[in-house]
Amino acid sequence: MNAETLSPAATPVTINAAFDGGNIRVVAIDGDRIDLEIVTDHQSDFFQWFYFRVAGAAGRTLTYRILNACKSAYPFGWPGYKTRASTDRQAWRMIETRYADGVLEFDFTADTDLAWFAYFAPYTMEMHEALVARTALLLGVAHRELGQSLDGQAIDCFTIGSGPKQVWIYGRQHPGESMTEWWMEGALERLTDSADPVTAALLAKATFNVVPNMNPDGTRRGHLRTNAVGVNLNREWHTPTLEKSPEVLCVRNAMDQTGVDVAMDIHGDEAIPANFIAGFEGIASWTDAHGEKFYDYGRRLAAHTPDFQTEKGYPKSAPGSANLSMSTNQVAERFGAVSMTLEMPFKDHDANPDPEFGWSPERSKTLAHAMLETLADMIDDI
Repeated sequence: MNAETLSPAATPVTINAAFDGGNIRVVAIDGDRIDLEIVTDHQSDFFQWFYFRVAGAAGRTLTYRILNACKSAYPFGWPGYKTRASTDRQAWRMIETRYADGVLEFDFTADTDLAWFAYFAPYTMEMHEALVARTALLLGVAHRELGQSLDGQAIDCFTIGSGPKQVWIYGRQHPGESMTEWWMEGALERLTDSADPVTAALLAKATFNVVPNMNPDGTRRGHLRTNAVGVNLNREWHTPTLEKSPEVLCVRNAMDQTGVDVAMDIHGDEAIPANFIAGFEGIASWTDAHGEKFYDYGRRLAAHTPDFQTEKGYPKSAPGSANLSMSTNQVAERFGAVSMTLEMPFKDHDANPDPEFGWSPERSKTLAHAMLETLADMIDDI
């Protein structure tokens, strides 16, 4: 039999999300139009994260339609959003994306057989394991497994520094917010840079406890917001349990052993095109002096980097109305910590935009450096 070279149009298109962090369901493939749905988190109604691979796309312009976008957790985040696309899983560029009549839609012309699409540049559990392995080998770093997730995955924690102030940094409570672990990678790189004098001075004044990923199950399963049994970990900090939220329980227990002076909970926001921090205004023990340390940090960070601002953000809680099931409120109330939630955008930081990559892995890592530098400037006052 003579070999034939198939024309691009004759090559079947296949969609696959059966991999670490993947999420999509094929509804129909009709010529060059591909209809899709995002799968809900297990035992939950949450969904918005997507990550999938397309094979057989070379030389074709295909239209992808996510039909259930209007039913996602945060549909108000779709207007102005741009899908991330990659042909090598290294560079994730924004592509033009439309949202109309409840459908998220984008076109892509591939010059390769394979292409990948995601809500944001993925940070998979395999990437997490690589981060843990290389960080644990570095001088001055102590690794411990605080506990295990419901699926039996490790909750990894690194301790770095010898100073009396206790700083806890933790992220990925919501697994679809993958920019958080890119931020964590940047923070760990800076904290382990033995040649950096700012880091050295900071580590002499503070001990850092860093949990890069609090929700490994949701990460591997391709969830947006919940763990293996559909529980939102950032609503478990008041009464975490082994049955529903061992991930929070083991971290909070470790905090109880050390105390907490500064806490940074790292997140991503679907709708607001800016980096910002949220505080703990509604806690019962609020004082203006305590709160001023949080506000001072935000002002200093905004002055330090164009990738942060203080104008856009969440409304402040009214006095006495703080939800203590959320980590920032719980840690501020429980320990008197200067506690904050960092939110990074799925869109871009509009005050300082990047038309090609938007908010990106590299910018997430650089923001982590800036936040540590800002902390170093004021650690004596906390």
